[in-house]
Amino acid sequence: MPVVFVHGVPDTFRLWEPIVSHLDGVDARLLALPGFDWPVSPGFSATKEAYVDWVIESIEDIGGPVDLVGHDWGAMFVQRVASLRPDLVRTWICGDAAADSEYVWHDVAQMWQTPEVGEQLMEGFTPEAVVLTLGPEGIPEATAQEMATYMDDTMKDCILKLYRSATNVGTEWEPDLVHAAARPSLIIWGKDDPYVPVVYGERLAQRVAGELVVLDSRHWWPVERPAEAAAAMTDFWNRQ
Repeated sequence: MPVVFVHGVPDTFRLWEPIVSHLDGVDARLLALPGFDWPVSPGFSATKEAYVDWVIESIEDIGGPVDLVGHDWGAMFVQRVASLRPDLVRTWICGDAAADSEYVWHDVAQMWQTPEVGEQLMEGFTPEAVVLTLGPEGIPEATAQEMATYMDDTMKDCILKLYRSATNVGTEWEPDLVHAAARPSLIIWGKDDPYVPVVYGERLAQRVAGELVVLDSRHWWPVERPAEAAAAMTDFWNRQ
């Protein structure tokens, strides 16, 4: 059974390598979202809908159903795919982002969503600034430096387009989560996530009748607590 991993923002597929290193015998497929150290096809709009369609097409190419895993924006895409195409999903795991109508975007996201302000902020995201920003979030320095390496103009443009398409994503996507509940789910959350507090993980787990695991981490548990996350995933899959 393929396990499809979907990263978030401003990550690349490399986010999942620490977790995959703790998974034995798993057919791991690490998706690289267009624009995130991966080519952007002509005409690709980089909206939330475009990325969801791209993930669905990627799973269809792999051949579903699959075990689907996502973090951050990848978690949002996983929830949406499980809502729209449960036939492609055997199980789904996600964390640290939720389609929730009560969620208010964090300050940086709101700046990205604001024309001109977002562009000015992106200009200041030099590799050095990215490392200084991500370091306090619990990300190992080597990982932060790697993430900064791949945050180029293409990624910045895609981030702005994605966030600007998603000002009301919670209101738009939350009602369809009832369909995602048709597949077994595991919600993994960082206890001290400063961007999406753990209460939203609790609400998501309750909404989809999923299991909840809270890790002693901030937002980026795939690199902060890879062994614990991998153990939780393995246990979950073995019980399905």
